[in-house]
Amino acid sequence: MAVEISVCEEVTDEVTEAFAELIPQLSRSSPPPTRAQLQEMLEHDACTLLLARIDGAIVGSMTLVIFPIPTGIRAWIEDVVVNDSARGQGVGDKINRRAIELAQAAGAKSIDLTSRPSREAANRLYQRMGFVARDTNVYRFSS
Repeated sequence: MAVEISVCEEVTDEVTEAFAELIPQLSRSSPPPTRAQLQEMLEHDACTLLLARIDGAIVGSMTLVIFPIPTGIRAWIEDVVVNDSARGQGVGDKINRRAIELAQAAGAKSIDLTSRPSREAANRLYQRMGFVARDTNVYRFSS
């Protein structure tokens, strides 16, 4: 069972259906994106949507956002989700490593992500990969 990571190039029924299954495993408060919302992401210059597949089936996804700011090019990894049925098979590791490769190739000075403390396996993975917890405050303004 090889894990394959690819950049999503087209929003298909398969991609839309995969997000309908994956997003509820990531967030109870956010609905899955519509086909139009996924298309908007694909068309945005800063966004790269990565898909993880096992035996051809989509089992995970993540959004990599790369953007320039006055202090350099930065990258954020967002909304990483691996289907419950595929956890423990290296999907999270492979999709994150591909995101790191893409961010570094784009010249990113750093790559940030956040993870809830309750996501213990994900936090262990990020630490194993070399991500370091920052001494910072994370603030959110909701409108």
